Amino acid sequence: MKKLILIIVLLILAFVGWYVSTGYFSSGERAGTISKLSERGYIFKTNEGVLNEGGYSGETGTLTPRYWDFSAIEDSVVLKLKSALSSGERITLVYHEKFLKFPWNGDTKYFIIDVLFLPKRVEPVVPQEIIPSPVTTPVDTTETI
Repeated sequence: MKKLILIIVLLILAFVGWYVSTGYFSSGERAGTISKLSERGYIFKTNEGVLNEGGYSGETGTLTPRYWDFSAIEDSVVLKLKSALSSGERITLVYHEKFLKFPWNGDTKYFIIDVLFLPKRVEPVVPQEIIPSPVTTPVDTTETI
């Protein structure tokens, strides 16, 4: 009977450990421009980045940048982040906030699961007036005396 209770307790602890390491506490989106992206770690390589959210400080009345640190694991997400970093365009990051930060997962509790690029703004094409080119008459370069 003691062995069965011990096995059940170990299974419950294993399930809780698995859920805490893979589950997430909250999810959301943040928008801004990527200001830094780097691969870090001695053994476990993770991609760490910083999102510049911009912002206005009501206390000082000035524009004060707000920075948000995040981690990325998936290769497809890292490629999108590198593209956004090189172009400098404003993006939206979709993330999950984990319960705990583990050293093999990254430096933060925020893990990027997708990168959304804003649609390109298409300027309307305004037809320009057709201006007729001036008519030139040929000039006679031969002199008659």
